Amino acid sequence: MKAVKYSKANYLLVALMSIALCSASYAGQEFTSMQMQGVELVDVQVDVDAAAKRLSKAVQFPTISNQDRNDFDVKAFEGYHQFLEEAYPNVHKTLKREKLGKPRAYSLLYTWTGKDPSLPPAVFMAHQDVVPIAEESRDQWKQEPFSGAIADGYIWGRGVLDDKNQIHAILEAAEMKIKEGFQPERTIYFVFGHDEEVGGPEGARHVADVLEKRGIKQIAFVIDESAPLIPGVFPGIKENSALIGIAQKGYMSLELSVNGEGGHSSQPPEHSNIGILAAAITKLENAQFPYRINKAVRYQYRFMGPELAKDKQPMYEAVAFGDDDKTTELEQKFIEEMAADQVTRAMLHTTIAVTMFNAGIKDNVLPPSATAVVNFRIAPSDSKESVIAHVKKAINDDRVEVRDISASTPPTNIADPHGQGYKMLEKTIRQTWGNDLIVSPFFVIGGSDSKHFQARPFAPNVYTITGIQLESTAEFAGFHGVNERILVDEYGRSIVFFYQLMSNLEDL
Repeated sequence: MKAVKYSKANYLLVALMSIALCSASYAGQEFTSMQMQGVELVDVQVDVDAAAKRLSKAVQFPTISNQDRNDFDVKAFEGYHQFLEEAYPNVHKTLKREKLGKPRAYSLLYTWTGKDPSLPPAVFMAHQDVVPIAEESRDQWKQEPFSGAIADGYIWGRGVLDDKNQIHAILEAAEMKIKEGFQPERTIYFVFGHDEEVGGPEGARHVADVLEKRGIKQIAFVIDESAPLIPGVFPGIKENSALIGIAQKGYMSLELSVNGEGGHSSQPPEHSNIGILAAAITKLENAQFPYRINKAVRYQYRFMGPELAKDKQPMYEAVAFGDDDKTTELEQKFIEEMAADQVTRAMLHTTIAVTMFNAGIKDNVLPPSATAVVNFRIAPSDSKESVIAHVKKAINDDRVEVRDISASTPPTNIADPHGQGYKMLEKTIRQTWGNDLIVSPFFVIGGSDSKHFQARPFAPNVYTITGIQLESTAEFAGFHGVNERILVDEYGRSIVFFYQLMSNLEDL
């Protein structure tokens, strides 16, 4: 047995980038560092070899979410559920497990009853499903995608990073805690969805509905996946960072269709169905949504700004303390800089992404119909209704039909980065990985299952972060890509993170 000790011994506590502290004030508020100071690393023993073998086995169940929901591997999910029972006996003796979902009941809800049922519960989230492997990419994998190979210090395979590592780190931590006789003060729910990769309409949304119908009025704290700890993952930050998601964009996919007469290609009309649709797409892409600085971005740069380039701190200060109804010259400069980068540009507006285009069956036949799918990630300033109105106005062609074909969700609430939940999470991050990193709230441009909680009044404070340290952006490319992998020893530290988080819930 390899027991790895994650300890505080001889660890030098330093404040990150202290030279970046800014003493300027804005409307009476000091633009100084928001980084938590002097947090000591914890001492936790983890049998990391045994834990890695369990995660390796988990990867071997191909719990794939395909876009075609009829293509669903029941045996993979049922086999995985059986494995979880065998791998974590104390969890399954102590916690109540339910299989929920509509129409498929493959999401897992675990209830760990707390000592004080009057306290608002906490929710730990992750998802069981994984994205498919593109057949043309198989020869690029150094290990078989569903082998769960442990090689070169890594655990390899589809889902090991997105997101079975989080499921198993939570369960490993709970198993350890139960063996020690621990019972949480407040009830903790584990919510492990089965269809996150296609939006979570069957799983996490249904679980949130169930909890709401059972009378839960308030959830104190929710944690779900998002960005891992990684150096250089965000523009402007070269150092290691832990970005805590505090809000997510909404999600919607619209089908644009043109239906008319087909015919022989030797007698084409002036405008074909494909041509009409192509023109509509061009109009839409030329009618991008305007850029706006939202509250989540302001929070992000209040925490991140003092740690970034010193010469740009007046600009970040203007953003952090700005007025949503006005745009100053400094804020306009910020918008221009953000818009020049693909990642940060997406934070400023509702995005338009044409993802599918279908028409035609033969080279000499005019197709009677043409369809395209456009995906929108909806910013807080917009709604599903305003997006549809924007699309119809931009296209301005009655021949093009517009239809919502997705499990649409609105933009979420914005969690409080000054509240106890955020502070507890930052403390836990620093207890696990130390003080030599930037911790900041983050506006998530993608989405996770927690959006089904975060969009509801009973869960105002939802935070997202993938609790694993990556060495570089090359490892980050494993998300939905090839050679998905995590370091064995860093997986052990992820277990420590959730172990400590369970104890720190008492800080709420």
